[in-house]
Parts: sequence; C-alpha cells; structure tokens
Amino acid sequence: MTTTPLRKDAARNWDRIVAVARELVDQGTPLQLNDVARRTGLGVGTVYRHFATPEALLEAVATPRLEALAAHGRQALADTDAWRALESFLTHTVEAQVTDASVAPVAAASVNALPRTAELKESLWSTGTTLLDRARAAGAVRPDLAAADLVPLMCGIAYAVAVHGSTPADRIDTAHRYLAALLGGLRATPTAV
Repeated sequence: MTTTPLRKDAARNWDRIVAVARELVDQGTPLQLNDVARRTGLGVGTVYRHFATPEALLEAVATPRLEALAAHGRQALADTDAWRALESFLTHTVEAQVTDASVAPVAAASVNALPRTAELKESLWSTGTTLLDRARAAGAVRPDLAAADLVPLMCGIAYAVAVHGSTPADRIDTAHRYLAALLGGLRATPTAV
C-alpha cells in the first residue's frame, strides 16, 4: 500500500492523536473523537480529517501490535516443527490480546475501517490457517479442528483472562495457563495399538 507522506505538522498531529488514543485505550476509556480532540488540544476537524470514525482510530492504535504479530507469523512459518510453530504463533497472539487492549476488539471486528487493518488481519488469518494445516498434516493436531475455530478460541481466552486476570503479570500467567489447556485439547491423541 503506497500513501502520500504527511506534512510534518500533519504527521505530528497524527502522532499526538494516536498517542492520546493509546492512553485512553490503555485506561479502558471508550474512544470518542471529540474527547480525543479536546485532550490533544487539536480542533475536532483535524481529528476527523485523520480518523473518520473511532474504529479507524482504534485500528491505528492496534496497528503496531498487529504488524509485530504478522512479523512473528512470518518467523513461525519458517519453523520446520509444525506443532512448535503453531504453538508459538498462538502464544504470541494471545499475549498480544491480553496485554494490548486495542488488539482483541480490532481482531474480533467483522468490518475494518482501514485498508491496512484488513491487510494485517488477512495476513494473520492466512498464517494461522497455514500453520494449522501444517500441524494437521504432521498429525500434531486434531483433524476436526478448523481454521475458523482459531479466532474465536483466541478471543475466548482473551475474554476469560480479562474477567479473571487483574494485574498485567496475572493476565499473562492466566493466558498461558488457559492456552496450555486449549493446546492440550488441540493435540492429536495417539492411536492405540
């Protein structure tokens, strides 16, 4: 995707808007563009020129983490151990969901406000599908597990962690425990001889 670079002042404004939005998301405060404009000291029109909707702003906040996940996905695809690659990718995915409040709602949204979000989500979906297919072909996962099951399962873990984990360390520990239980259920059971 090629875009025209922003003027320096516009780039500074974009950065300020996203930084304030990041703070609000981290505090659990719903994004409202008028509130973001007030907190940044920018005009409402400036905020709306950069982000037409709160969803677009939320996606901009989530983009760096989604890009990091996509990069990790590319690394996982290079791993020759199919189970380890899938496990690593799912671990990074659930960690992102429980440590970055912008990731889970963006990942779960059925409609994307920004083209870059659609690209990243497609990349993550494709990576997860490929890793699952490889693990299935290697006999490492249950044959009845579908690629479409992965996103709801990861979102389910993120939701459960949000309900039961209080501190960041608790959320990570809880996420790892829940993911370990899920992964145990995903593994193919050896056939009896």
